[in-house]
Amino acid sequence: MAYIDTEKLFDIPAREHLLDRAFGPNRFAKTCERLREGRLPADGLAFVARSDDRLVATLRFWHIDAGGVPALMLGPIAVDPVFRSGGLGSALIRHGLAHAAEYGHRGVILVGDAGYYNRFGFERAPVARLELPGPFDGARFLGAELVPAAFARARGLVRATGAISLQQARELADRRKAA
Repeated sequence: MAYIDTEKLFDIPAREHLLDRAFGPNRFAKTCERLREGRLPADGLAFVARSDDRLVATLRFWHIDAGGVPALMLGPIAVDPVFRSGGLGSALIRHGLAHAAEYGHRGVILVGDAGYYNRFGFERAPVARLELPGPFDGARFLGAELVPAAFARARGLVRATGAISLQQARELADRRKAA
């Protein structure tokens, strides 16, 4: 039996291994990775599922600016193959969205299969006036409004706004010193 928990620092190696297995070596080439790169997930919105103290699923949310509207980006989500088709991914998404709403977030975007994500309230219409920083399949770019009309004023490019990682901060400082 798996249970959902908040991601801990010691989870990161197992999380990365699970993501490598789920998405392969090209996972860092995805457009949404440009929005996560060098950033930290949104506070309190990085989750894992454990079974017998083993990490078997992961989900994170990230701060973004959705064309002038503060929002979150969901992803990636990955579930160990042994635990797929048992509802764990759905439970993790519902858990994450409930916490996002509880923390006062108004809208969430993602790139994924509409046939899967529609059940959680994700649709194309809320993000129809938005663009991602790189190639993407428009039919897979979806948004969910946690409060009505959350994306009503959203227009233009989606940008990363979350806190940068300590490593990223060091690299920026080194570049400034060198300039």
